Amino acid sequence: MPLSEQEQRLLEEMERSLYQNDSDFVARVTRRQGRPTYTAITLGVLIALVGVAVVILGLVFKAPVIGILGFVVMLGGVLFALRPGMRAPRAKAPRAGKSSTGGAARPSTGGGSFMDRMNDRWDKRNDQS
Repeated sequence: MPLSEQEQRLLEEMERSLYQNDSDFVARVTRRQGRPTYTAITLGVLIALVGVAVVILGLVFKAPVIGILGFVVMLGGVLFALRPGMRAPRAKAPRAGKSSTGGAARPSTGGGSFMDRMNDRWDKRNDQS
């Protein structure tokens, strides 16, 4: 169910107030360093599949040492896939919302994550109306 115009204005006002009054909290919450990267996930899954193959080989050859080694490789692949990504911290300042003159307070940058670009587009769309 869509929000009414009054609810949308109230929500936007609350968001601007949060950005202006508690920028440290916003910066801490919107930090994206803890997410695994797609490369790590793909590589981890491939390592885990190799581990499964080694476990199966251990069963075929009836060698528990090979099976245990395969399990360790499989576990290592899963842990590698789930580890947090190592991104450099962003130098971009937290969003400040609209200024009192009605213009946008933050310029749009070409870089950033997908969600940052979507937020920029959303803000531009709301600033134009």
